[in-house]
Amino acid sequence: MSPVSAPEIPVGLSTASVWPLRAGAAFELAAELGYDGVEVMVWADPISQDVAAVRRWSKRTGVPILSIHSPSLLITQRIWSPDPEVRLRKSVQAAAELGARTVVVHPPFRWQRRYGDAFGDLVDELEDASGIEIAVENMFKVRPPGGSRNARVSAFRPSIDPTDVGFRHYTLDLSHSAAARMDALQLAERMGAGLSHVHLADGTGVPKDEHLIPGHGDQPCAELLEKLVSDAFAGQVVLEVNTRHAVTTAERARALAEALLFARLHLGQ
Repeated sequence: MSPVSAPEIPVGLSTASVWPLRAGAAFELAAELGYDGVEVMVWADPISQDVAAVRRWSKRTGVPILSIHSPSLLITQRIWSPDPEVRLRKSVQAAAELGARTVVVHPPFRWQRRYGDAFGDLVDELEDASGIEIAVENMFKVRPPGGSRNARVSAFRPSIDPTDVGFRHYTLDLSHSAAARMDALQLAERMGAGLSHVHLADGTGVPKDEHLIPGHGDQPCAELLEKLVSDAFAGQVVLEVNTRHAVTTAERARALAEALLFARLHLGQ
């Protein structure tokens, strides 16, 4: 009898990876390059906010929707609702309607006291009711307005590391770990079996969110992917990279093809 091989880890493309183009371009490029699916970043792009429009793009290109990134950035605090609880609930509803298995969400901001107090219970409630994985993402500290060059503070409650609280599911973002100067492999160990989603990107350790093509920074991108295989990881890997400086569609496509090749190579695919 031949051994049963583990299923391949799906590799998706975040719609944020084609910014400033709209989400439709991500579906087209994902289909053209051979990505396994798309993560929809819900933000200013009207398509990303419209479940019916996202479904049409998925059907048109034949590219499934792997995950929804809840509008939890500073610049998305008014999208769908000014209430962060409503935004998270709508994200889970969108994921259910679109057949996505995961919702990515950031920890609460420090000033979101009511939301922060209820966040853990809310995540548990929504996961139990929907069957959708709500994967809380690691973050990084930022320079405060008027602060010194080396001053850094956390805008998140209680910290930038979601394992400080403990959740069922986590997203590990390697651009964020670079900006936080956090050991990504140690963070993956702390996340343990709860690690269900990876935002694959790179960074150089400067205190900002670079989202470089993997292999262009100093993060252990290859090592993490190889660890996922050896650990029989059952989640998803999504390329969330920065291509905003691409001048042409071909240039953007080359960058995203390189990112996909890196992922498949180190996942043994």
